[in-house]
Amino acid sequence: MFVIIGALVVIGSVLGGYLLSHGKLPILFQPFELLIILGAAIGTLLIGNPLSVVIGIVKAALGTLKGSPYNKAFYTEQLKMLNDVFTYARKNGLVKLEADVEEPDKSQLFSKYKTLISNHHALHFVCDTLRMSISGGVGHFEIDQMMELDMEVHHHEAEEPVHALNTMSDALPGLGIVAAVLGIVITMGCGGAGRYVPRHSDVLRLLRAARREYG
Repeated sequence: MFVIIGALVVIGSVLGGYLLSHGKLPILFQPFELLIILGAAIGTLLIGNPLSVVIGIVKAALGTLKGSPYNKAFYTEQLKMLNDVFTYARKNGLVKLEADVEEPDKSQLFSKYKTLISNHHALHFVCDTLRMSISGGVGHFEIDQMMELDMEVHHHEAEEPVHALNTMSDALPGLGIVAAVLGIVITMGCGGAGRYVPRHSDVLRLLRAARREYG
């Protein structure tokens, strides 16, 4: 919701200031320049990133229009899930959790927590950690280190779409200059092929008319 409000504030401020300065909106409508800039930007994004990162950008962009799923109810449910898992393991032993960990979707212990099942990153993180604990070949300190490494890897993967989009946005000013240079080339090309070439007097007449129009 706040993303939409912020976008409306930005667009309204820019266009409002432009119109208050006696600007003409039709002049801003340049579809071919937008095609050059956005097309080149999207093309470089596709060239420089794998498909998974591009899909992540689209999902993240759509996710900004929704509310964050990580609220009080989400964390409360995960705490209840962990309490049930630890209570079950204490009463029946860790070995009894093996079937639940291997097939969490069919597990009566995990299936009642819908937000956990729908979040495959959190589900795999919990199941992988429990699987290492059940195997008994990894100490508690090593499990703690592996959990931290797993979270670092997940955070790095989650930030890849952000870095890719940031890199593309840094290139937009340069692509805008490319579009401007192409416009100059087209203007210079009007001097040939029998097209009309404005005379010096015509340019002065246009400048005077523009001065009268905009003060």
